[in-house]
Amino acid sequence: MLLAIDAGNTNLVFALLLDGEIKARWRIATDPRRTADQYAVWLHQLLELEGYSKADVDAVIIGTVVPRALHNLQVLAGKYFHVEPLIAGQGAAAWPMALDVDEPQNVGADRALNVIAAHSKYPGDLIIIDFGTATTFDVVDFSGAYKGGIIAPGINLSIDALVNAAAMLPRIAIEAPDDTSVVGRTTERQMLIGIYWGYVAMIEGLAGRMKAEIGRPVTVVATGGLATLFDTHTDAFDAIEPDLTIQGLGLLHQTSVSS
Repeated sequence: MLLAIDAGNTNLVFALLLDGEIKARWRIATDPRRTADQYAVWLHQLLELEGYSKADVDAVIIGTVVPRALHNLQVLAGKYFHVEPLIAGQGAAAWPMALDVDEPQNVGADRALNVIAAHSKYPGDLIIIDFGTATTFDVVDFSGAYKGGIIAPGINLSIDALVNAAAMLPRIAIEAPDDTSVVGRTTERQMLIGIYWGYVAMIEGLAGRMKAEIGRPVTVVATGGLATLFDTHTDAFDAIEPDLTIQGLGLLHQTSVSS
């Protein structure tokens, strides 16, 4: 089985894949100081709860946008699973598609992995919207090449900035409003409207401008934990794929070992 590790700025996702199918997944807060031994203890318990053991893992692939986290994950693979991990975007796991941008070396692994997975599922031109620490919009052409995109603050970052900069504003939970009114009558309601409907407007506005610039039919694919939250109040998404990055890791592994 393949252990795919997606190391993001906020969370690390570990997933077990068999023939490309996700059998189990676990999430832990990203902390570059966490050691391989700590990961191993945590994973050992979770594997057992799902009916697996570390002996079931015979391959590891890592995709990371947190360089400081990489070393301990590599040690985890070697010390506890006795395999040399593939690193997404490097060596045998180099990107199989064109990165048609001015700074291809700076394209985040998560975004490249999303491109691989989305292109494998949907034909034609794509816009991928990923709701993570940042909210990213990525354009993929019909050939599977990455053409560029947009980086915007993630919704939780926006809330943190608002609360930290304004002493009188409370911290609020992110949730879909129970109606479509955009006139708030309490402070918390006004904040929710500003954050939620502001993000809906950003999603629709930026996706619309991207479609106009591409000039061909486009499929919009959303991923990330908050995609379903916004889907209730916008028709901007054609599809939601919550595991796009992990699926990209699985496909990249298949490509790497078969080439």
